[in-house]
Amino acid sequence: MKLLVIGSGGREHALAWQLAKAAKTQKVFVAPGNGGTALTSHLQNISLTDPTQLADFVEKEGIGLTVVGPEAPLAAGVVDIFRARGLKIFGPTKAAAQLESSKDFAKAFMVRHGIPTAKYQTFTDPAQAHAYIDQEGAPIVIKADGLAAGKGVVVAGSAQEAHAAVDAMLGDGKLGQAGARVVIEECLEGEEASFIVLCDGKHVLPLATSQDHKRLKDNDEGPNTGGMGAYSPAPVVTPELHGRIMREVIWPTIQGMAKDGIPFTGFLYAGLMIGPNGIKVLEFNCRMGDPETQPIMMRVKSDLLEVFEHAVAGTLDQANIDWDRRTALGVVMAAHNYPDTPRTGDVIRGLPAETPDSMVFHAGTTESGGEVRTSGGRVLCVTALGDSARLAQQRAYDVLQSIHFDGAQYRRDIGWRAITRRNAPAEPGTA
Repeated sequence: MKLLVIGSGGREHALAWQLAKAAKTQKVFVAPGNGGTALTSHLQNISLTDPTQLADFVEKEGIGLTVVGPEAPLAAGVVDIFRARGLKIFGPTKAAAQLESSKDFAKAFMVRHGIPTAKYQTFTDPAQAHAYIDQEGAPIVIKADGLAAGKGVVVAGSAQEAHAAVDAMLGDGKLGQAGARVVIEECLEGEEASFIVLCDGKHVLPLATSQDHKRLKDNDEGPNTGGMGAYSPAPVVTPELHGRIMREVIWPTIQGMAKDGIPFTGFLYAGLMIGPNGIKVLEFNCRMGDPETQPIMMRVKSDLLEVFEHAVAGTLDQANIDWDRRTALGVVMAAHNYPDTPRTGDVIRGLPAETPDSMVFHAGTTESGGEVRTSGGRVLCVTALGDSARLAQQRAYDVLQSIHFDGAQYRRDIGWRAITRRNAPAEPGTA
């Protein structure tokens, strides 16, 4: 079977890499792909991004299944376009993708269906937003309503910082249409975790738990980013907590979407804050996380294509995924001046070959004439498996040492929470 993965990031490289291992896979196309997918013999990049042109390509090539990686094509309605032509595609419709494409939609949905989340208000008027900040005080969180490529959230430690964020979004329009409306919510305390499931509209299949690192620098300092590293499993999600998340967040979301007439299919990612007041949803994404996908895919032992076939057929209740019992950990190497205005065009040297225990997934890279260069903010995710979080961390950083490009920046403490949390119970489904 021929497959298509839509997207160009590390998430899409990891999905395509795992799907290429499936017994029935003939070829995996990646649209548009990156330097890493370009250099892999069993993957083929195609320079298409328009949903209609992608559907034309799928029909012409006889592609049996498409998996959507990033949020932008989902918000643009690629799933609706494919389904209208009878093409098999895994992802939510444009209406269902509002859980990610509009934070105001998501917050109102959660309140309506009793899903725990932070107290909030939505604003389009800067004066009203400033007044609310003065009323609530800091710390407080300012979020652009729309898609902002991971740059639309400001955790303001002071009222001054919060007012500046509102001015940037509603006043200066620095985030364009994405920031034309802002959600201001209480700042939650606790530990973040990523909980990702596959959905077919009625049934749910949880993926391995994971946890990422949002801040640019060690010790969780510096600005928020799209993610500087991740690991799986996340010890904070104990089996007991796993059950609570399914009961209090995942099932109410799937049932609520169906009740609202918008059945949810695709990946559902719940970004959670686990704190003294229980579980609360920070955000929903309608796709897998990046960089969480990379360590999660490293741990898949099953035929992933079979799982996706069940998902598009509405029979996810018949699917199962076997997980490697080991920890997988990924360290992101980012470009100079990320996350502000990352420099591109730097030559990447020393990329190692894949091994049974390590893989370098590409994100912001491009390949030309045998050279790989940086082309985005987050460039690579160096990922490794180990019998413990500490061993996985050590192996990933050992692999990373051979890779060089000018201006490279990366954290040196990825996985610290898992390493300091001892005697954590094993997650469900490991083997």
